[in-house]
Amino acid sequence: MQNQIKQINLLLIEKFNIPPRPEIPPDPVDLLIATILSQNTNDKNSYRAFQNLKSEYKSWEEVARLSRSAIEKYIKTAGLGKQKSKAIKSFLSFMMEQKGSISLDYLKKESNEKVIEELTRFNGIGVKTAGCVLLFSLRRNICPVDTHVYRILNRVGLLKTTSPAKTFEKLNTNFPENIAHSFHTNLIRLGREICKPSKPHCLQCPLLEICNYENKNLIKPKSNKINSFMLLDNVK
Repeated sequence: MQNQIKQINLLLIEKFNIPPRPEIPPDPVDLLIATILSQNTNDKNSYRAFQNLKSEYKSWEEVARLSRSAIEKYIKTAGLGKQKSKAIKSFLSFMMEQKGSISLDYLKKESNEKVIEELTRFNGIGVKTAGCVLLFSLRRNICPVDTHVYRILNRVGLLKTTSPAKTFEKLNTNFPENIAHSFHTNLIRLGREICKPSKPHCLQCPLLEICNYENKNLIKPKSNKINSFMLLDNVK
């Protein structure tokens, strides 16, 4: 499977180039909260919600003192306000009560497995969110799996799994070194622009020749919007 992953990565880079990433990794707490906000919405809306909180308050300790409903008002542009504000409030409150401050820097010395175990014990924080913290903030060679990654890798035939969590587990067993960020980020872009849930633009897909998807759509699309903004590479 390693060779297949490398092949897919090279084809994606030929199409989209190597995705940029900031020289300084984002703070793990910032990244965690931004990822919670990104669930089931587009990156631009979740980015606005994240900026609303960050610009209004100087620290996450201040945000922790807000009521859940107050947090919800700031993040409404991200959608699912009750669900996301509950997850954020629960996490921040726990950190204040148990550790006296809000920091995930202690995770930097832990193994990937320990980081996932530590983060997923919070309600509203799943394996995908933990994987994003590992990749984008802790700079581990881990590929998070969201609906785009899950859909594409199963369509292509790299894996045959029944859920994103199972895809994550199998994909990240002996993942090729140093390519997780480009592989993950370009798969997200492929899923947004080309390999859509219905009526994918298969004629524009760089993976067309190696894809095993039986229901290819070979009708040329009228237009194709570029969707290159990536929230998690713009968290500051």
